[in-house]
Amino acid sequence: MELVKLTEAQRKSRRNRNVALGLVLASLVILFYAITIVKIGGGMAG
Repeated sequence: MELVKLTEAQRKSRRNRNVALGLVLASLVILFYAITIVKIGGGMAG
């Protein structure tokens, strides 16, 4: 089995893409959490 050797630019690009995907995923989790809290809080108020 041959392993592909990535250049430094490819490694940096992959890392940046992974960081960006992680930030998007984290922001979605926070958004869904906030929406859930607002819905639950709104239901108890009225």
